[in-house]
Amino acid sequence: MAPLPEVASTLGQERDFHHPYQPYDIQKRFMSALYDCIKEGKVGIFESPTGTGKSLSLICGSLTWLRDHQRKAFEEGLLAETADDDEPEWIVEHAREQKRQAALRERADLEARLAKIRAKEKRLKERYENGEPTHKKQKQRTATSAFVSEDDEARFTLDDYESDDNADRKSDATTNADYGLSAETQALMSKLGMPTAGASTEDTEAMDKLKIFYCSRTHSQLTQFAGELNRVKMPPALTMESHEQVSSGPAAQVHLEEGFKHLTLGSRKNLCINQKVNKLTSATAINERCLELQQPKTPAHDRCPFLPRKESEAVVNDFRDHALAKIRDIEDLGKSAREALGLSLKGHVIIIDEAHNVMDAITGIYSISVSHSQLQRARAQLGIYLQKFRNRLKGKNRVYVTQIVRLLDSLTSYLQTKASVAKDLEGIVQPGDLMSGKGVDQINLYKLMRYLRESKLARKVDGYIVYAEQQNKSADAEHHPGTNRAASHEKTVPVLTHIQGFLAALMNPSAEGRFFYSRSGEDGSLWLKYMLLDPTHHFREIVEQARAVILAGGTMSPMSDYEQHLFSYLPSSRITTLSCGHVIPASSLFASAVEQGPSGVVFDFTFEKRSSEKMIVDLGLAILSFVQKIPDGVVIFFPGYAYLGTCIAVWKRVAPPSTATKHGKTLYEALTSIKPIFHESPNSASHSPSTTSSSSNSNRSSEIQAKADSLLTAYSSAVTSPVTLGRGALLLAVIGGSLSEGINFSDALGRGVMVVGLPFPNPHSAEWKARMQYIANKPSGPAGGTKVSGKEAAKDFYENTCMRAVNQCIGRAIRHKDDYASILLIDRRYTMERIQAKLPGWIKESLVKGGGVGEVSGGLRKFFEGGSGSEVRISGEDAWIHEHIAV
Repeated sequence: MAPLPEVASTLGQERDFHHPYQPYDIQKRFMSALYDCIKEGKVGIFESPTGTGKSLSLICGSLTWLRDHQRKAFEEGLLAETADDDEPEWIVEHAREQKRQAALRERADLEARLAKIRAKEKRLKERYENGEPTHKKQKQRTATSAFVSEDDEARFTLDDYESDDNADRKSDATTNADYGLSAETQALMSKLGMPTAGASTEDTEAMDKLKIFYCSRTHSQLTQFAGELNRVKMPPALTMESHEQVSSGPAAQVHLEEGFKHLTLGSRKNLCINQKVNKLTSATAINERCLELQQPKTPAHDRCPFLPRKESEAVVNDFRDHALAKIRDIEDLGKSAREALGLSLKGHVIIIDEAHNVMDAITGIYSISVSHSQLQRARAQLGIYLQKFRNRLKGKNRVYVTQIVRLLDSLTSYLQTKASVAKDLEGIVQPGDLMSGKGVDQINLYKLMRYLRESKLARKVDGYIVYAEQQNKSADAEHHPGTNRAASHEKTVPVLTHIQGFLAALMNPSAEGRFFYSRSGEDGSLWLKYMLLDPTHHFREIVEQARAVILAGGTMSPMSDYEQHLFSYLPSSRITTLSCGHVIPASSLFASAVEQGPSGVVFDFTFEKRSSEKMIVDLGLAILSFVQKIPDGVVIFFPGYAYLGTCIAVWKRVAPPSTATKHGKTLYEALTSIKPIFHESPNSASHSPSTTSSSSNSNRSSEIQAKADSLLTAYSSAVTSPVTLGRGALLLAVIGGSLSEGINFSDALGRGVMVVGLPFPNPHSAEWKARMQYIANKPSGPAGGTKVSGKEAAKDFYENTCMRAVNQCIGRAIRHKDDYASILLIDRRYTMERIQAKLPGWIKESLVKGGGVGEVSGGLRKFFEGGSGSEVRISGEDAWIHEHIAV
């Protein structure tokens, strides 16, 4: 029997990852650790600073493993299928060769089809570039809106709903997961014989081919990933071992290079091509409308015209080949029709890039807020609906709609009581207090939630409200011809749909979440909020289904949170961690803590002490000294918008104690004379609780992003302008704000990055009190690992939350191997060993002892005069500066 081909590296020989360039040593370490992590089926936490080629390392490491795995699995399959002791060896070997050739032919046929697609696209492109006419455009029938009919009110009525038999409700098994049932709830349901998300038939389905799912936060990052994937060329996993040729033509070249099959998946908001749907402002509204247009009961003339049908099967198959013919980014596929894909993660590899906020993302998904006004609006809309269709409601429909009205009244009444008696801005709510209305405590929330899902009551109510509004507008226009009829109704998320999410949390008894009330906004509006305290359960299903899960990012430190609060159920032997250094030499980075100001004030920006005007003035003087030594752009991050505003106000009022006073300058003007100042606006901060389903919040987010982009453009222009070349600019930003994450301050845009204070959350808030108490009472530490006390675990989590935000700010500076910058951490607490231990490894290695402004300024001068090995325009600028101000 022939030995199995060796796919792993041999002793003393490096594994070839087919990197398109000569990889750095840290990239080799990264790819090797990633390969071994996937091979051994572990969970990996990988940190590699921006500019170190993390994306290519992820691609090359994972695809090399996939290639080796496919080859090994194929050969093992051949051995198993042809293992027969009664047959001569030459017959067995011949059978293996036949199967190998059949597999290669199948692969060659696929590649041949894809080659034809590529050739066809090339011909079409050439014809277009040569100005030749293409085929005539076919007139495409668009979907008729379900909300413009004037004589079909019947579609807003509810179907008969009579059955309460839990055992016969097959839909529950697939919908429980959508509502995030806790582990306790699912265990109780199983004990009572009720279907749960785990009762699916997925285990009986055949495993599809092993895939690698690469996930990232934004579509632009997925586009960048697709570009990097195009650079990688690998030999095939399966090759001919005989001298026979599979075929001639394009397919004959298949053995020279592995062709990647890559498809980018995104939300309907980004990929929907139905203009009547994608124009809706809210992602949830788009999802709701899309699902509605796919319902079997939706009339054919109202269904989405872009859905695949039996008669369009050939077109769908052609799109399948078109999508796989070459690596495309998400924008390419957004212009073509798409299949609805049923995805399974079982046995596949999951890579999550930019994973530093994965726990916050999970918490945000399963946390939800509803306002007093939303509850009132939902109650009013339901009243209008009932007034119209009351006589058509029968049986269980009447019962459940009445229950929903009572429940909304109970929630509204609770908030009204809090508005009149509660003095605190926030507080914890007991679930039972929300259900104290008349008869509400007798409601079976589980059955009520099932009714809401299956009856589509929220869509029916919202649909009728929109229809009624349009009818009223049409009537007004007929009686008042001068009325502007161009105004159209902006469809938002059905408010009942949003409240359903809150009700799902209310029916989900779990120790992993808490309910709160809070006041927010200028009007002091009241909100009810459910906050998830522990993301472990909601991510556990992915970990248990997948072969391996990789969390990767530029700044994953501190890593202990992932082990203790996301993978606490895993033994430490199943978790792999790696923190890579940077590709820049030590001479390209100056990092220092700053303990005290020029007048000797100790920098202690704790909440109780940071309002000291003397310390704010010393902070301004320290910055004034530092920016004289740093060329080009400098970015300073403050712990909050309010504190940034306080500092600016003081600096605009106080004159620096120097010869500059003879020029009549304030501290702010002195800073401006060195570098023009730009700063984030407080409007960039959201002061209301998170309501991700709200279209108004979606519009607000767009406005905030537009302001951030405008500010960044102005700052970049000031730094790179030939008129002010070398002088640069000063950007005052906020930790956790629009500019603290995902922004590239490379080269001249970020020669200096400063962080003022440590952005600890308010430990006295109701939410943080609940979170700290939960962590303190939860068994901490990985299974089989070192246990720590609950109080210590809570303190560690609290500090890690702060330092993760700091590390994101620090990561804005060095963005590639030829970059250089200075990083200053302004607070005495940055000299503490406990805090320094939570910094990224590449920062800790370069962090100098620090001290006062004098020592740090001296270090900056030496660094920029030649320490970085780069040409720096500082000497001439110093002379210009000292003509205007002496420090």
